[in-house]
Amino acid sequence: MKRPAVKTENPALNRRERKDLKVLALFTAVYCRAHHDQPGLPLDLEGAGLPDLGLGRSRLCPECREFLIYAMTRRIKCPLEPKPTCKHCQVHCYRPGHREKVRKIMRFSGKHLIRRGRLDLLWHYFF
Repeated sequence: MKRPAVKTENPALNRRERKDLKVLALFTAVYCRAHHDQPGLPLDLEGAGLPDLGLGRSRLCPECREFLIYAMTRRIKCPLEPKPTCKHCQVHCYRPGHREKVRKIMRFSGKHLIRRGRLDLLWHYFF
């Protein structure tokens, strides 16, 4: 199996990376609304040093906000090029507790959104 090349620098995000980050934010927001009763705070990515992705309307509890910022930071700093999907990656960059949490979020939110008509997410859910 051919190993992916390693990124040497981190230029502006390309279209695929922006889409991956938006899907991650959407899935985290769906999970947060369904599982946490705490009032959501606006998501301020620029304050966390992350690029603005137009996610200002997303509201997350402090726990999910912290997780999303961590996950987005790890995704942006991924050294592999082209970036494989995390479930097919040989280099796992999440801490063990976060790996389980992202699996839980993706599993719940993917099924939740597909049942509610977001069939465009089927591709992301299975691959």
